[in-house]
Amino acid sequence: MDQFEAAFAELDLMEKKNFTAVSAKYGIERSTLSKRYQGKTGSKADGYNSQKLLSPGKTKALIKYINDLSERGLPPTHQMVRNLASNLIKKMPGIHWVSR
Repeated sequence: MDQFEAAFAELDLMEKKNFTAVSAKYGIERSTLSKRYQGKTGSKADGYNSQKLLSPGKTKALIKYINDLSERGLPPTHQMVRNLASNLIKKMPGIHWVSR
């Protein structure tokens, strides 16, 4: 359990939320704890994950399909990979998405 989860658990048990005391106990900035607890902000990891085009499961599926094609002697072109991703997410990735 990380600091935020422990702090959130303690705040959940409080009738009147004392962000100052809990933030001091867990070594978290009071404003950060307050905003995250109230759902106004999230972690950096959550922000990065929301910007990703493919979820981890869809990424694995795409990689498996590319590897299957390569094993058959048909390595996919950039356009083929874009089309495969488009079929998974129901929108077309950017033109440079594959090379990135």
